[in-house]
Amino acid sequence: MSHHLPWPWPRIQAHRGAGRLAPENTLAAIRRSHAMGFRAIEIDARLTRDEVPVVIHDRTLERTTDGAGAVAEATADEIARLDAGSWFGPQYRGEPVPRLTEVIAFCRAQGIWMNLEIKRYADRSTHIGEVVARTAAQCYRDLLRPGGDRAESVVLQAPLLSSFGREALLAARAAAPSLPRGYLVDDVPENFAAELEELGCVSLHTDHETLTRDKARAVKDAGYWLFCYTVDDPARAREILGWGVDALCTDRIDLIGADFS
Repeated sequence: MSHHLPWPWPRIQAHRGAGRLAPENTLAAIRRSHAMGFRAIEIDARLTRDEVPVVIHDRTLERTTDGAGAVAEATADEIARLDAGSWFGPQYRGEPVPRLTEVIAFCRAQGIWMNLEIKRYADRSTHIGEVVARTAAQCYRDLLRPGGDRAESVVLQAPLLSSFGREALLAARAAAPSLPRGYLVDDVPENFAAELEELGCVSLHTDHETLTRDKARAVKDAGYWLFCYTVDDPARAREILGWGVDALCTDRIDLIGADFS
């Protein structure tokens, strides 16, 4: 699966929609980043009790909504009634937790590309990977073509699926073989090439704080794309991009703009 091709998608992505400028992982956040010129976002997907993918980062509802308990223990209708905006500011009161299908519909209409992280939960990672990937593939079915998970054949408008969960990525590969995948890690493992080959991934996604020039060179020399999260300092962004990092996401879209170089 290794390759030596240019990164085909936008290099700078708005983390969780708009980072620190709007309530994360909401349509309000995506609208904010879009208004600031961004055409690429990083968002998170989890499953509700009735197996509907919703866009939220945490396993539980408390931090970013007025609800309580695990996302996986609430139904989609219950979550839809929650307020996911007031915690950030009164101007966002009533902003809901969106379904993944709603986010995809908005992004497709506005020409926004997404890096979609499949979140893990207990022993359900395989099932979550399957459902999220299948949902995304259904929403992009008119664009997909066989082999679209290979670097040389990616569809530019279709999302990149990423996850820390190996089981989730393997399930995503089986459920939506035409969608490309990226493997999320805290640090570049020594056997990264074997891992990426086994998972059929086109990219490695790592924490920029653990990345070194030598690690970046190793990934690039192996022919894989390299993505970093979550870079909020412009000087650090320039440094790692200079090492060959292909793309990054940021909370500080006010400091690291869509056209940052």
